[in-house]
Amino acid sequence: MLIHSADQVLTLSGGPQRGSRLGSLGIIDNGTVLIRQEKIIEVGPTYEMRHAYPSEPELDASGCIVLPGFVDPHTHVVWSGDRAAEFEMKMSGAKYMDILASGGGILSTVKKTRTASLESLIEETRPRLQRMFAYGTTTTEAKTGYGLELKTELKMLEAILLLNDAGPLELAPTFLGAHAIPPEFTNDPQGYTDLLCNDMLPALRQWWVDHRPPLSTGLPFVDVFCENGAFDLSQTRQVLAKARDLGFPLKLHADEFDNLGGASLAAELGAVSADHLVKTSTADIAALGRSETVAVALPCTPFGLAENEYTPARKILEANGYLALATDCNPGTAWCESMQFVIALACRVLKLTPAQAIAAATINAAYAIRQSDRIGSIDPGRQADLLILSVPDYRQLGYRFGTNLVRQVVKRGRIYSVDSGARLQEL
Repeated sequence: MLIHSADQVLTLSGGPQRGSRLGSLGIIDNGTVLIRQEKIIEVGPTYEMRHAYPSEPELDASGCIVLPGFVDPHTHVVWSGDRAAEFEMKMSGAKYMDILASGGGILSTVKKTRTASLESLIEETRPRLQRMFAYGTTTTEAKTGYGLELKTELKMLEAILLLNDAGPLELAPTFLGAHAIPPEFTNDPQGYTDLLCNDMLPALRQWWVDHRPPLSTGLPFVDVFCENGAFDLSQTRQVLAKARDLGFPLKLHADEFDNLGGASLAAELGAVSADHLVKTSTADIAALGRSETVAVALPCTPFGLAENEYTPARKILEANGYLALATDCNPGTAWCESMQFVIALACRVLKLTPAQAIAAATINAAYAIRQSDRIGSIDPGRQADLLILSVPDYRQLGYRFGTNLVRQVVKRGRIYSVDSGARLQEL
């Protein structure tokens, strides 16, 4: 099919963008994209493409822009229950880490997720994924982390694999057994850290070998929440070093509330990404700028907590770092399924231009899950994951918020129409 006559096609060609390069959209005015059998075959000016392929089925994108599907590289989208009561507490002045220390926060969701069946966990998660897809996310990372015991962590991982199989949204799995200290180890965090390293990670590896999806080419990511009240820097190093020895690619929550040096550790260990990065020091930013570790900003999280500090995105770019954006979709701080809102928020609080925010939500976000060779740009040979937005200029993204600009989502070459209620219909 030829998707033709788009006012702008944003190709995002050239691979992930670091430092001052962020925001190179590769715009083709009055552009056309040829897709066949789940792949992008060619992209170019409409008058050339329609002449070259006169017999191809066509989809008119006049008055629209076409860009790669959004990639959301940090979510906790699989969970049971909600924490609306805690939101009211936070709005009354309670601090997030104080709620966690009293048995709320992550531990509240852990309690509900442990008791949920696999089937109910899938049923609660599926509508969130459908909303993500309707708002333009075509691939998302999805973490475990609400089990804090092997049985429930593997149940969550199984749910992620089954939801990925059901589609159309693709899920990239992450094991986050080190999300918090479980109640059974309240007085022995080192004991739980040792359990993760000695028992849970080896068992995870064997489970993955036994359950690996047919098209999977590697192990899931392993992540750690490095923060006061969770895992200190030494414990974080212990878990990540063990995971690396077992062959797992690494991710890391760092500097959301305190600067413990997690970002530098992520760079040192070759982690794929370091995420949150609100309290990150100048030295840590410099370490990221010298590395291939992507800094993933999650502006919905401080927004959801009514905090005033955000990721120092401009400083990360000045240090020549890679910057990506994600929703951090989770029940406690950021129940947000829209990367469009993340882009709008990033323009305002991270001081990104719309072009920079779009690049951070597509090609760089794909790099933050190490899939930029397959998705995140409109290049020949890439998977045909595209968005057709009902606006003629890319700057409408960021400028507008609280609405859905997606007219159609193309996933693996299949076209889904989005109606005014953000409902999907495959064409």
